[in-house]
Amino acid sequence: MAEAALGLGTNLGDREAALAHAADRLEQMPGIEVTAISGLYASAPWGVADQPDFLNLCLLIETDLGPLQLLHACKAVEAELGRQERLRWGPREMDVDVLLMAGVEMDTETLAIPHPRMAERRFVLEPLAEIASDWALEDGTVTSKSAALKKKAADQICVLDGAATRRFASLRSA
Repeated sequence: MAEAALGLGTNLGDREAALAHAADRLEQMPGIEVTAISGLYASAPWGVADQPDFLNLCLLIETDLGPLQLLHACKAVEAELGRQERLRWGPREMDVDVLLMAGVEMDTETLAIPHPRMAERRFVLEPLAEIASDWALEDGTVTSKSAALKKKAADQICVLDGAATRRFASLRSA
């Protein structure tokens, strides 16, 4: 089994319920065991500003799926939650990204691991630092990259949302 990190985000509908459903579905899939879940972070939209704010979280998983199989599992969850293809970086019902996978570096038309833009996004690094602080990246750890980005990109809004995290937790245990 390999350790992997996933990033989840949504800005449409009942965001906490969608994230709870996505985490539950991933946990139910053969070959995936969720080992850690970050809190929920509220963030302003990236790329296209005229849309609702996002809620994001990260998951650590253990998996015996290969990288492309894991990507297909993530896309299946997105589809189940009604993801529609729209404008790039636009609103979405659910986004599930493969961020990291132990021992895997790849860059194909279909999938790049590590995720190529995660080091630019506080809404990825801050929840990831909560559950995978010492995961080594190219030139540092998740925590060191998160701290550096927090200083460099202070204008990127990314805040731990305690109320959303509590609601998410209650929806998962229901």
